[in-house]
Amino acid sequence: MRFISTRGQTPSVSFSEAVALGLAPDGGLFLPESLPDLSAKWPGWAKLSYPELLFEFFRLFADDLPADALRRMTAAAYTKFDHADIAPLRQLDDRTWVLELFHGPTLAFKDFALQFLGHLYEHQCVTRNQSLTVLGATSGDTGAAAIHGLLGRARAKIFILYPDGRVSPLQERQMACTGADNVFALAVDGTFDDAQAVLKTLFEDQDFRIRHRLSAVNSINLARVLAQCVYYLWAWLRLPPTARDRLEFVVPTGNFGNVIAGWLVQQMGVPIGGFRVATNQNDILHRLFTTGDYAVSEVHPSHAPSMDIQVASNFERFLYFAEGRDPARVRAVMSEFKKTGHYRFAAFNRDSFTASRTTDAEIVEVIREVYTRYGYVVDPHTACGFKDLPGDRTAVVLATAHPAKFPDVVTRAIGRESTHPSLEALKTRPLVKHRLPATVAAVREFIEGNG
Repeated sequence: MRFISTRGQTPSVSFSEAVALGLAPDGGLFLPESLPDLSAKWPGWAKLSYPELLFEFFRLFADDLPADALRRMTAAAYTKFDHADIAPLRQLDDRTWVLELFHGPTLAFKDFALQFLGHLYEHQCVTRNQSLTVLGATSGDTGAAAIHGLLGRARAKIFILYPDGRVSPLQERQMACTGADNVFALAVDGTFDDAQAVLKTLFEDQDFRIRHRLSAVNSINLARVLAQCVYYLWAWLRLPPTARDRLEFVVPTGNFGNVIAGWLVQQMGVPIGGFRVATNQNDILHRLFTTGDYAVSEVHPSHAPSMDIQVASNFERFLYFAEGRDPARVRAVMSEFKKTGHYRFAAFNRDSFTASRTTDAEIVEVIREVYTRYGYVVDPHTACGFKDLPGDRTAVVLATAHPAKFPDVVTRAIGRESTHPSLEALKTRPLVKHRLPATVAAVREFIEGNG
């Protein structure tokens, strides 16, 4: 299978090349040249274990990887998860289910992609006899998951940018308390969007990119999105057939990567009814899907910091399909948005998406309500998914992080703290972070001096 850029000015590449590049040289995002049809395959996948399902799914895309190597990587990807089902599906009532995605080493859904991506990167380094510089920007969970996916990988160095003071203390400790020599936690001034803008500019500098063998761990990397597709398949296959009718996946998201993965599964022939984009008070995606207006506004720190985003990178992948797979239209929209921070769609194709918005005050109330009704504790991001659940259809809410990562908000809501042993251990370790301005020059200089 070949992979193409949403902006149409990069020659098609293999799966391994798409993973290594991360961002296409023309500034676009990679997508499969054509999507496979899963309608004849998914019924036969119902009895597979999670690693087996990951293997069968990736065989359709990673055809340049030897099957035995791919099987080894998929078998190893989830050995650090603490639940036998990897992604357990929990029923709360007749119409409400929770897909728990927080059983990995950093207690967040990002582990599903980044544990696997770590093995992919290691395979590429060994087969090419090369080292790798991994660069990422995070609003909270991506950085920790990326770091823990690459710990112990001798040929890789990882640099993670995050907005100083705008991630939770425990999220920061997961990035800055590893003690690993190949990990650099870069606390930059400003917001996640500032960090993400620096990252994209560095990837567009082809000389710098090639010289440092730069690769991306953000969800701009197609392997991230494809790995996240698998837990939608997993959940679908485990739901009772009667629950699949009029099914809506409710997805807390800021950068649109988590929800575009499910939508791609739908486009591959799995009959999922729809998706609700659940945002916090930084609601660019809610405004987009309710008004057709894609406009940046000020980022306000919130109880759900991983969603404190105003530029949703993965929206470009949906835009490619919504605009009839026309790269020229994608370039025009993204160019105007980059220049003005705004684009108004005259006739926006929302497809099967709806959206909701949850303020900080509502997050606390929702956590309390879910605990009172079900005896179940959710983190602030997952709480956004529980606001205004549909009463006329089955809802599967994606639980994106363990509540113990956000003890202050959870305690305020239910009167007791949620804890986890791995997080408690971090509290005694030294914090090693590097303060930098959110400028391309500063980050480039740091990588040059430590790469």
